[in-house]
Amino acid sequence: MTAAPGIVVIGGGPRGTGVIERIAANARELYGDLPLDLHVVDPHPAGGGRIWRPDQSPLLWMNSMAEHVTMFTDETVELAGPVVAGPALDAWAEDVRAGRITPDADPAVLAEIHGLAGADFPTRRLQGAYLRWTYERALAALPPGITVHEHRTTALAVTGPRGGRQRVRLQDRPEPLLADLVVLTVGHLDAEQEPEQKGLADFARRHALVHLPPDFTADSDLDALRPGEPVIVRGFGLAFVDLMVLLTEGRGGRYGNGEYLPSGREPVLYVGSRRGVPYHAKISYPWTGERPPLPQHLGPEWTEELLKRTGPLDFRRDIWPAVAKELGHAHYHRLFTTRPQRTALAHEVFAEKYAAADPGSPELAGLIAEAVPDPADRLDLDALDRPLEGVRHDSPEALQEALRAYITADLARRHDPEHSEDLAVFLGLLSAYAQLVRLGDIGSWWHGFFSYLASGPPGPRLQQLLALSRAGVVRFLGAGLTVETDEEQGLFRARSATVPGAHTEARALVEARLPDPSLRHTASPLLRALRDGGAAITDDGLLAVDPGDSRVLDDEGRPHPRRFALGPFTTARSSGAFTRPRTGGPAFRQNDAAARAALAFLRDHSCRGRLAS
Repeated sequence: MTAAPGIVVIGGGPRGTGVIERIAANARELYGDLPLDLHVVDPHPAGGGRIWRPDQSPLLWMNSMAEHVTMFTDETVELAGPVVAGPALDAWAEDVRAGRITPDADPAVLAEIHGLAGADFPTRRLQGAYLRWTYERALAALPPGITVHEHRTTALAVTGPRGGRQRVRLQDRPEPLLADLVVLTVGHLDAEQEPEQKGLADFARRHALVHLPPDFTADSDLDALRPGEPVIVRGFGLAFVDLMVLLTEGRGGRYGNGEYLPSGREPVLYVGSRRGVPYHAKISYPWTGERPPLPQHLGPEWTEELLKRTGPLDFRRDIWPAVAKELGHAHYHRLFTTRPQRTALAHEVFAEKYAAADPGSPELAGLIAEAVPDPADRLDLDALDRPLEGVRHDSPEALQEALRAYITADLARRHDPEHSEDLAVFLGLLSAYAQLVRLGDIGSWWHGFFSYLASGPPGPRLQQLLALSRAGVVRFLGAGLTVETDEEQGLFRARSATVPGAHTEARALVEARLPDPSLRHTASPLLRALRDGGAAITDDGLLAVDPGDSRVLDDEGRPHPRRFALGPFTTARSSGAFTRPRTGGPAFRQNDAAARAALAFLRDHSCRGRLAS
């Protein structure tokens, strides 16, 4: 008897779950009732995977409101396959409370679900329960000919010829899995130490110091950071927020009347970064009124025109001017339609002239200056990106006061619908991201800028940061942070451009960020084997994939017929495996294209040959 064709999905987190959901949605049309073995490989529970696993601290939150999270397609997503509606996280929680859904979750998570409101920021373990339910729903929707096999282990390598079955070697299984197709959805990568990090680690070992390299914060050895001791923290994004939470509330501290009450077990966190400020708080108010028409200057036609060009694209020269104009369009559309008293031209006149002006041109700048008299009402992306550029303080204490004022002002603005042009820019960022993922590897700056402006922490986290600053548990270092090693004294030393002449010394250094999604420095044997086996890698270390269906490309640009890859380690990296409802989720589009290509391949090639044999 001939074995059934097989697909191996390596990575059972939200991206792998999304691909399986799309396989289920498309299987009857493209594959019928033919037999198929679907293998899911992940050492963590399928659905949530590593990041959203159930056994993590309840102190760790998502950075999205429950009503802004969905794993399901809608009519805004560009799909060749069918839309299969499903509940966003808040609606799912309501279904649980009403008894229509019974999730696989422990009593503590069920208690969280029963108290969840749409504007709440859920815990990560609650999101893991939603993802697990989504995964189980996708399995239940598969045709009866598809049999699912879960493997709670790690994939070590994929080998096999382009024209034949692939062999997936697993950590604890002597014989490899045989598969007609392999889909890699491994999510964020662990990394071998880059040269700088290796040097810092070697220095720390020689002097009995603590050095925590880039990592998922929940998996870092935070017990090595001792109470009361200074810790230099490089990075001010979401990884820092997790670190801050686990080293304060996670060590018994608590908040009362807006102040932090220490437990005495906290270290003192000296934090800085390139920008020197935390990511912008999540916007808390809902959208009302007319939406800016998007995309306007950054649509599919613009993207197709860029893709036709020969030679590499330069982000600042070829892409950023159009992005800036698109974000400006969203900002000024909202300003003119909701605050016309703050403008000096008729909206129709401004819109016509704005559309005609070249991106980044003096004409465009002059038009904005004429039409929007108050500079505070203009969109200044450079100032948003680098708010401490050129700012200098004469003492560390002056910086503490100034940065507390900056964070307070940011919180006030992000909670005030009088500044709803900020929310319009957020929608513009989502629209731009959907186009830019089609361009492949455009460098890391854009992804960092998007996260800084659009994917920051919940407002309450920044309120906590202010309280920790007032309590002296967190100290701000400023922008342009550099860290050096002192062999003679055996310690780390941090300096910042914001407070010239000042420095901070510590026996502990934490790199508060995820590892770069680079296959050049990955610790994954699976991806190292893929890299060394001839898969194409970009200058930034991303795995090159076909933008149409996410097939892995080789050094000659040929798509591998039997290997697919989706996620942040590829050139088709997108902003997340789940998204806000009704925002066109580019990851959903990619999942659908890959699933349809895989099913069509099995139907037209592998299945035909096997069933005929």
